[in-house]
Amino acid sequence: MTQKIVKANGISINCEDRGPADGTPLLFVNGYTSSLLSWPEELMEGLRAEGFRVIRYDNRDVGKSEKLSGLPKISEVVAAVREGKKPDIPYTLADMAADGIGVLDALDIRRAHIMGISMGGMIVQRMAIHHPERLISVTSIMSSTGNPDLPKASDEAMKALQAMPPSEEREDVIRHRMKGRRVYQSPAYPKTEDDLYAFVAREYDHMYYPEGGTRQYAAIMGDGSRVEALKKVRVPFLVIHGKADPLVPHAGGEDTAKSVPGAKFVSIDGMGHDLPVELCAQYVDLIATHARAAERKQAAE
Repeated sequence: MTQKIVKANGISINCEDRGPADGTPLLFVNGYTSSLLSWPEELMEGLRAEGFRVIRYDNRDVGKSEKLSGLPKISEVVAAVREGKKPDIPYTLADMAADGIGVLDALDIRRAHIMGISMGGMIVQRMAIHHPERLISVTSIMSSTGNPDLPKASDEAMKALQAMPPSEEREDVIRHRMKGRRVYQSPAYPKTEDDLYAFVAREYDHMYYPEGGTRQYAAIMGDGSRVEALKKVRVPFLVIHGKADPLVPHAGGEDTAKSVPGAKFVSIDGMGHDLPVELCAQYVDLIATHARAAERKQAAE
């Protein structure tokens, strides 16, 4: 599958269009600091086998996409949001949502199904808020609304997410990230050491760029609560969340589904903050069923 750089929302975005060319487009939106390589082959190929035109891309500041500038202080961003002020950040989740819409523009796609994981779920929520006319359906996976009253990540999970590796050497970074992922993986479906190493190494080799994580985290924290805006969304909406997620607790998925009128909520036992291969067939069935129902609804309008 060939990756290519396109101009989207005024910046360079690395994307991959797997086809089939005659399938209804389905855009995958990545989570915090993860690249387009983070999606399980079983999920992408399963949805491709269902006839969807599978498209994925690197978010800005990740992988082969354009790198931005500026290093905001997260404490100042959080304080500004708490005080109801506009935070001083290099870009917003709405900007990142416009990047995804820009990818559709670059591929000459008018409307598409959209799915996002974790931060990507927040981005697709912003797509539904700001660009509903471009969407056929939305799937938000292990994400949240930014509601400040929701339960926070566990201390262990937060520490794993924010800890720095002992050095910038490839092996140190890979082993460090493996240790972190073990903290918030799906407890019922742990990866083998070899599989986890291969997954993390592939992401590292695609592009290791820790500076981008600071700007992405600022975008997340600076977005505040999307609850009121989500109440106005009318795009068919599916929310999937693991009951064992220590990073974005289950209540985040519940709040997302509660906030979007008519949203369907599916919670999964034993699922943490990742996409286990063992659950990919279930994800494919859920997403394909949801998407096809949205297509029928659109055709009837």
